[in-house]
Amino acid sequence: MANKILVTGGAGYIGSHTSIVLQEAGFEVHIIDNLSNSDAAVMDRIAEITGKIPGFTQLDLCNSEDLHAFFDKHPDIAGVIHFAAHKSVNESSTYPLKYYHNNLTGTINLLQAMQRANCHNLVFSSSCTVYGQPDQLPVSEDAPLKKAFSPYGNTKRMCEEIIHDQAEADSLQAVALRYFNPIGAHHSARIGELPVGIPNNLVPYLTQTAAGKRDSLKVFGQDYDTHDGTGIRDYIHVVDLAEAHLKAISRLLEQKNKEAFEVFNLGTGTGYSVLDIIKTFEKVSGVRVTHEITDRRAGDIEKVWADPAKANRELGWKARFGLDDMLRSAWAWEQSLASRNDS
Repeated sequence: MANKILVTGGAGYIGSHTSIVLQEAGFEVHIIDNLSNSDAAVMDRIAEITGKIPGFTQLDLCNSEDLHAFFDKHPDIAGVIHFAAHKSVNESSTYPLKYYHNNLTGTINLLQAMQRANCHNLVFSSSCTVYGQPDQLPVSEDAPLKKAFSPYGNTKRMCEEIIHDQAEADSLQAVALRYFNPIGAHHSARIGELPVGIPNNLVPYLTQTAAGKRDSLKVFGQDYDTHDGTGIRDYIHVVDLAEAHLKAISRLLEQKNKEAFEVFNLGTGTGYSVLDIIKTFEKVSGVRVTHEITDRRAGDIEKVWADPAKANRELGWKARFGLDDMLRSAWAWEQSLASRNDS
């Protein structure tokens, strides 16, 4: 079985963790990333963990000429895991054209390059945002796809539709992984979530506040129909998520997929509110987090959590880590960044 995997956006948070899991499973990894929200230094940290530095090319998927040239130089790619995208729900509501251009153009260019290179296996990084606010919880893959609450969510839905149509028309075999809210960091504390600028996601903002980098954590809205008024999400450890990508690409390479385009929810099946997250973090870290309630944020839904039964059954995958583990690892990562900066 050919074992060279291309990871787009592999210098990012989920992509770097997935690259580690792939290398540890014996795959050869080549990362392409435009480094707009990541750092090439992550390659060295991947090498520290796995003993092998992944291949790396700085490249923007929106540049189709560079992408075709890349595939010409690497004709032995067996499959692609596609993470590269702009990913802020809130920012997408302010700059929708930026998101539609980048996320759709990048995906279309990738599919065209794969087709030309006779590379037929694709795992797509999708999102639970394709469900909008579901009518029923937990949400399964059979739930209707609703109008997304944000342009970001809409790009994920549209990319899924583009990939589905290409799989129907050509020899593409694809898996879309609709995941919920990834948090946490690798147990080595050598890699973790490190957004450029002010974080858009809850947990890095929380850990940065606890570390004194931010004055206060903003809680967006306390008037939702939930047990404490704050939004509820299904949080999943990034390492669990990475392992699901390994399962998915292996399923395609071993030709175990049952359809040309498959979808799987990745979550724990349990929802936690924003205040639940803060309280649990304070418990596992021993650090009090200053926070303030503010207005709802554009693009946020009220509550969502997964029914992961299909992924458990078909992929042979199940989330292993609980919320305490997730938040403890995120805090260890934040502390490791502080000690690095102090040295």
